[in-house]
Amino acid sequence: MVSTLSRFSDEALITLDNLTDRAGDLLRPTMRFGVTGLSRAGKTVFITALVHNLLHGGRLPLFKAQNSGRIASAYLEPQPDDGVPRFQYEDHVKALVEDRLWPQSTRAISELRLTIEYESASAWNRLFSGGKLSIDIVDYPGEWLLDLPLLKQDYRTFSKNAIDLARSPARIDLAEKWLQRSTEVGKAKTADEAVAREISDLFAQYLRACRSDERALSTLPPGRFLMPGDLEGSPALTFSPLPDLEHGPAPAGSLWAMMERRYESYKSLVVKPFFRDHFARLDRQIILIDAMQAMNAGTEAMKDLERALVDILSCFRPGNSNLLTSLLTRRIDRVLIGATKADHLHHESHDRLENLVGRLVERATQQAGYSKADIEVVAMAAVRATREGSVKQGKERLPLIIGTPMAGEKIEGETFDGNSKTGIFPGDLPADVESFFQQGEAHPAKAFPHLNFVRFRPPELEQTAEGVTLSLPHIRLDRAFEFLFGDRLA
Repeated sequence: MVSTLSRFSDEALITLDNLTDRAGDLLRPTMRFGVTGLSRAGKTVFITALVHNLLHGGRLPLFKAQNSGRIASAYLEPQPDDGVPRFQYEDHVKALVEDRLWPQSTRAISELRLTIEYESASAWNRLFSGGKLSIDIVDYPGEWLLDLPLLKQDYRTFSKNAIDLARSPARIDLAEKWLQRSTEVGKAKTADEAVAREISDLFAQYLRACRSDERALSTLPPGRFLMPGDLEGSPALTFSPLPDLEHGPAPAGSLWAMMERRYESYKSLVVKPFFRDHFARLDRQIILIDAMQAMNAGTEAMKDLERALVDILSCFRPGNSNLLTSLLTRRIDRVLIGATKADHLHHESHDRLENLVGRLVERATQQAGYSKADIEVVAMAAVRATREGSVKQGKERLPLIIGTPMAGEKIEGETFDGNSKTGIFPGDLPADVESFFQQGEAHPAKAFPHLNFVRFRPPELEQTAEGVTLSLPHIRLDRAFEFLFGDRLA
């Protein structure tokens, strides 16, 4: 009964928020655009590049409104949500352009409003008024998105799923210490704060180890264990799954009962507010993934990326809304999957990256039962850090990518200082996507080609005679723009 009332209350608040948003749209057309991705996929860089290219008239040939000269101006405005931190665009531009450093990763939710004034492509619309669209960009960690499936799971289900995943071949060595200690304390042990803190710390250590570059695993709820923020040390983040929970209620005063109560608090205090206040109000969404890092980490990392995509896509409220339903509930009608860091590959492999991720997404959508929203996959680099070249090797020419590796990066025993440029052969992606996945399932150890994955510094940008910095170079950012909001500027 309590759960039903809570659900009704949440839905009522969501409906009220959407009615308020729609009322505002009548006076000022607005689109809420969600940007998320899994760890180190480039969310902050994407938003910074998006805004920079629109403010500075970047080269965007596939973005029709810009290419046809219909965009009169673009500018930043104060965001409407005073309780949400502002996305610090100016600081991130400084880091990229002046310092040539990648901005700090997303640690919490933030927001930015970009307004575009444009001339409609329709002569009929031009008779009435000039066009204006405000895009509220909502930046949030992908780990938070992966928490949403927890809303449908009780503590027993959550524990079973987490334990089963921890016992998989890719994780068992990382989870061994936590699993052993969780089994020792047992579900029937009397509630003890020191024990609760101990096993929750071990659980968090295991999740962080899964996220490391070497493993590159993606399915890691609860997300706040990886980025606790102001909740660090709170009871809502001091819990852990427990193994072998039988049916029936938890014994009063047991560790099991304590863990269950805190798990439910986590959902109430962390997951529900995020869903209600932010996620349920989105119109469009981009999900950024680093598929190349997963491929470098091996078969299990790719399987885990697919599992994460299933969980992510199952979270959305996909589909097109009619006039009545759009007033009551928002529907995300377009989702873009961005396969990032395409600049780490020669352009000959870009289509292969796109096809590979596209097949991965197709498999995930089938499992998630996701069919109504438009989904597109694009291989992209929000900021292009490399250029292309070639080197002759015998009678063949090998395609290279040329850039400045980050300080400390190593290639064939050479450690770079962050200032020297170099050219590397990044490796080839497989041309046959289906055989790629079949090989992965049949021979996991030989499934994926090794890629020379090197972190490069941002590019050195030229300036005009007036000292104005040119827009950030990119790969297919314009294609992303056209899909995500080109129709709203038609």
